[in-house]
Amino acid sequence: MPSAAIDDYLKTIYHHTEWQSADITPSQLAAELGLAPSTVTEMVQKLAGQGLVSHRPYGPIALTQTGRDRAAAIIRRHRLIETWLVREFGYAWDEVHEEAEVLEHTISDRLLEGIDARLEHPRFDPHGDAIPDADGVVHREPFVLLGEAGIGHTGRVLRVADRDPALLRALDAAGIDVGHTLVVTERDAVRIDGGGSVALPDGAAQAVWLSA
Repeated sequence: MPSAAIDDYLKTIYHHTEWQSADITPSQLAAELGLAPSTVTEMVQKLAGQGLVSHRPYGPIALTQTGRDRAAAIIRRHRLIETWLVREFGYAWDEVHEEAEVLEHTISDRLLEGIDARLEHPRFDPHGDAIPDADGVVHREPFVLLGEAGIGHTGRVLRVADRDPALLRALDAAGIDVGHTLVVTERDAVRIDGGGSVALPDGAAQAVWLSA
């Protein structure tokens, strides 16, 4: 199997449990990857045969330790590249995901570690996702999804999902970015850094995570 295809599967499985605890199902994995369920089932069987995932028929899919280590390594590459593009080349946070998808498979380990050193070993990418260190270890504080935070909850923006560039631009226009403090005033509105109430863009409640 092409290495990039394996990495895409492992990354998607890894992503699914970063900000919630339930393992991914085959149908969810197929939807995330935009592939037919039969294609995904065949690939998952091959990944299980290589010791990268554990899976029983019709059950959820989980990474083995070997699979988790490989996923963390490729995610480290992706997120360091995103951070590099923002800091060194002036990319906006809605522009880096697709670039990093290409570059993560092409740059050498030597260049990657040079990028890490130049950026002074960042722990988070521009969207607030934790960057695994060279050993695959991540550091993340307790969190709550904005849509599940109660009225009156106060928390710093820890992470914003990066898959929808239009939503990222809408959040940026509203002033909602990683590191800002939000107070939930209504189900669809927040105060930012003590300012007035701001309406949430559509989809924000399921794309923003706050400190718990």
